[in-house]
Amino acid sequence: MRGCALPLTKFVPPLPHVAIGIKLKPFTFSIDSTHSLSSTPKHPLFLSTHHHSKSNAHFSFSVSAQQQQQQQVEADEEENFQVLTALKTDYNDILIVDTPKSRMLLLDSSYSVHSILYKEQKWTGSYWDEFASLPVIVPKGPIAILGLGGGTAAHLMLDLWPSLQLDGWEIDQILIDKARDYFGLSDLEKTTDNGGVLNVHIGDVFITSEDFHQRYAGIIVDLFSDGKVLPQLQEVSTWLELHERLMANGRFMVNCGGVGGGPSAVDGSTDQETSSDESWLLNPALQALSKAFPGQVSWKRMPKENGENFMALTGPLPDLDSWSASVPSPLSKSVKNWRTLYYKTNRLTDKSDVYSFGVALLEIITSQPVIARNQEKIHISQWVSSLMAKGDIKAIVDSVRRRF
Repeated sequence: MRGCALPLTKFVPPLPHVAIGIKLKPFTFSIDSTHSLSSTPKHPLFLSTHHHSKSNAHFSFSVSAQQQQQQQVEADEEENFQVLTALKTDYNDILIVDTPKSRMLLLDSSYSVHSILYKEQKWTGSYWDEFASLPVIVPKGPIAILGLGGGTAAHLMLDLWPSLQLDGWEIDQILIDKARDYFGLSDLEKTTDNGGVLNVHIGDVFITSEDFHQRYAGIIVDLFSDGKVLPQLQEVSTWLELHERLMANGRFMVNCGGVGGGPSAVDGSTDQETSSDESWLLNPALQALSKAFPGQVSWKRMPKENGENFMALTGPLPDLDSWSASVPSPLSKSVKNWRTLYYKTNRLTDKSDVYSFGVALLEIITSQPVIARNQEKIHISQWVSSLMAKGDIKAIVDSVRRRF
């Protein structure tokens, strides 16, 4: 379980006006009983801007003859990619690649990028940056990262908010060990001068524990396997159970992946489905969230150049101007792109009529308002769902009506 895969083309620095076509040639390695690499690739990963490279290049750019002529200077430059470690665990195929500008964690057979650490800055220009906007719109308290990976989001969050208490969850102990070795994760586990720290937890995030009941002010969810959102995150019951870990007014911020929950297209193409304001309907995690927390989910879609992932945020939509003014400049514009699901679709349907009728019935049965008149402001459907998940159906019905 870890962050959503992004294609390697997203992070390889392209030459101006050069179309990129990157291929990773297969290589063979074997793992001994201690999970150490017993044989490495014969050649380091290598990036070449030559159309016909005479070297044993593992990466290559494909450029037209005209582009080659226009970019002759750049075409003569080469950037080396070195494999730092490659191994197979019970959960992952792990490949860690070092470049002059960054270090990347590649997972699964597709070797897509799951974590990245730039050597001169913490900003990534991708969805990981969005998570750093969460602390200013949640109550004071610890924040959980479900799907820690190499710690990309944690690095930026503690850099911007050095007093944060972060709990990072990852199922693969070996991956965490490698993240400590190659991504500076161990540095985040040391308490900052302002009291901030990352506490790493190894285990299955879906196992319920009373130790984490109403513990978190916010929960970041970045859980994928084989490039797709985990099946559990497509279930309403999962979100209701995870919600028990949030304190009052706490929020989820979720990387929901692309259309269908997998990686989005990165070739620049845009079809009618993905460009539609209702494209979120094609994302299974967003569908589940909208059912678990009706009227309490906002969404956005990352730009093409940033991966086109869907992002979700629970709770009332914050005041966007205030939110924008409270975050660093790289985020001040992007947070204004959040919209509620209803605002974005901006139309009523037969389904919305049925839903409204159901809400009216719940008001009659429970004698409760649609939005609770307390600090938590919980929607009636969310309140009923939580009681049903506990099997306490009797508590749903108004005490007066129980007599009949």
